[in-house]
Amino acid sequence: MDQPIFSIITPSIGARPRALAAAIRSVATAMDFAGRSLPAGSVEMLVGFDGVRGERPGNPGFVRFFDLPKDNDWGNGIRDILLKAAKGERVLFLDDDNSLKPHALTVYLDHRDAEMVVARIDTSLAFDRPCIPEDEPGRDPIRQCNVDPLCLSLSRELVVDRCGGWFHKQRYEADFLNIRLWSRRAKDVRLIEDIVATYDSGRSLDARALSRRQMHLLDRLAAERRTPQGRGLAAAAMA
Repeated sequence: MDQPIFSIITPSIGARPRALAAAIRSVATAMDFAGRSLPAGSVEMLVGFDGVRGERPGNPGFVRFFDLPKDNDWGNGIRDILLKAAKGERVLFLDDDNSLKPHALTVYLDHRDAEMVVARIDTSLAFDRPCIPEDEPGRDPIRQCNVDPLCLSLSRELVVDRCGGWFHKQRYEADFLNIRLWSRRAKDVRLIEDIVATYDSGRSLDARALSRRQMHLLDRLAAERRTPQGRGLAAAAMA
């Protein structure tokens, strides 16, 4: 195959080798699940290390590793570099502490004709809600905190050729600003019910590389478990 179908964009701080290995395994599992629907060479995963020469977990053939200059911009510049190096017809985003569901690529193949696909992701490990996007009648699902790059399958022609790559940078909310840009310029946006990925699935695999949000969440959960109610819930879960 001359052109891959999927390019998976993965910025990595380089301090989460176990989580990154799990993310890579999730892609391999999704490729196996798709079987003959994905010919050889259909998937490339681009891993960009942030200012370090990161560990290459297993170094599988479908992964391309990039040792990039320090970003100092929440990975925004890294995503832009990787997008412009991507060769696939479709673009997916998978951070190094997230994972795909086994059926993810199969689902996205079924919606290959849509320029922008917005699927659901499991957020139960990260937030006080089971998944995003959430449906709220009368509200645009493409809104702050209700959608993440992990939810998306996009045409490269939309993202790179028409929108200039990871256009918005130098802002913490650049994820949402780029998603909103793509949704406004897409010829069609398709929302689907399938849960295709897990957010924060690798958060506990590399204990010294937790993000600030992850540390606060785990501290809160530990405090809750120390309460009588929390101990009761934990005991009930183990029964």
